Amino acid sequence: MRRRWARLTAVAFSLVVLTGCSVVVVGQATPARPPVTDVAAGETGITGATDEPVDVLARNALADLEVFWGKRLPEDFGIAFEPLAGGYFSVDPGDADPAAYPRGIGCGAVARDVEDNAFYCVARDAPNSDSISYDRTFLADLGAEYGRFIPALVMAHEFAHAVQARVGAPPVSIAVETQADCLAGTWTRWVADGGAEHSVLRTPELDELLRGYLLLRDPVGTNPGEQQAHGSYFDRVAAFQEGFDSGTAACRDNFGPDRVFTQEPFASDEDVARGGNAPYGELLDIIDTSLPAAWEQAVTDFEAPTIASFDGDAPGCAPDAGLDLVYCADENLVAFDRTDLAAPAYDELGDFAVATAVALPYGLAVRDQLGLSTDGEEALRSAVCLSGWYAAQVFAGRAGGTSVSPGDVDESVQFLLAFGGEPSVVPDADLTGFQLVDFFRNGFVQGLDACGLDA
Repeated sequence: MRRRWARLTAVAFSLVVLTGCSVVVVGQATPARPPVTDVAAGETGITGATDEPVDVLARNALADLEVFWGKRLPEDFGIAFEPLAGGYFSVDPGDADPAAYPRGIGCGAVARDVEDNAFYCVARDAPNSDSISYDRTFLADLGAEYGRFIPALVMAHEFAHAVQARVGAPPVSIAVETQADCLAGTWTRWVADGGAEHSVLRTPELDELLRGYLLLRDPVGTNPGEQQAHGSYFDRVAAFQEGFDSGTAACRDNFGPDRVFTQEPFASDEDVARGGNAPYGELLDIIDTSLPAAWEQAVTDFEAPTIASFDGDAPGCAPDAGLDLVYCADENLVAFDRTDLAAPAYDELGDFAVATAVALPYGLAVRDQLGLSTDGEEALRSAVCLSGWYAAQVFAGRAGGTSVSPGDVDESVQFLLAFGGEPSVVPDADLTGFQLVDFFRNGFVQGLDACGLDA
């Protein structure tokens, strides 16, 4: 069963469903200081909580969330913060004592209703309305796999639904959920900046958070109009980073009906059977067609570089034979290592991971034709951003008739997190996975101006 956090929607309880090329990554350096203090067990009033580490983390996060939104709601939304009237509930669904929850958990639900989940619930006249409930064993499992901050992030996402209950929410589920991711991102940035008294975030944990979102996306091919749609991997990560980078006002203002979501259903049974992936040989033809088609629209008199593959050692024109991605200016050549990079990326992630990889040195070719540098960290940041712009053109059908399949843009994020840290892929750049994804997101969402180009 796919695990993703969501709000409970059981009819039996009549629940009301709320419907420039730069980035700065902050956070405590490793090793980071521990939290100044842990919140005492009784201070946040979590019914059913234990002294287990996951409950301590949740308790600390909830206390810091109350402080953060106590300041942000008046400043950004013009209303005073009111504590959650129904409180908080920690549950082990496999070993829950009903006597510990005499009125049930959130909105009167029973322990098994939160299994493998966490939810915020508000319902008129229901017991324990305006509350957050969570399966602590589920959160502990998430933390063990994706880092100790994940339980805090889940609390931040659910607390964001409480914020929406106070200030209003978008009318469709996918916008509700991604806006909650955005609001969670604003709190996470505050923690990373050292503003929280009880929660700490180390810089490397940002990469873990993004990896964790993969587990929490909707299944690939989910219709974005479904009642409980939460968004694709890219949709959720992009929303989180938007809040992290731009603050609460962006979350408040940027989730209207014009917001673009990459989640979409499969178009055919054949696409479903192939998982949305083109055969490898066909994929290379698609890349050969779509990259020039995208850039010929943006750059006057664009001379499309030749795209070639190699096995093992890079071409002699490359500055280092160990590179997996190469741009040779004199030959106007873009080359990629089929054995060490393209084949594993295709097998492990999918076809658009390979397209994203080839788009990186292709972006350097674009910069070269515009008279911009192709060496150094600035050029590499720009190239990652340009790969996001290229993905947006394919998504919009503006790349020679090529279009994406469900999950393709997710594969770009996966590629940058899985392979982007390799010096053979993004050399001479001290960039985290979080930064790489943020550059890609900026290009996808904001366009060429975000990538240091004036094309």
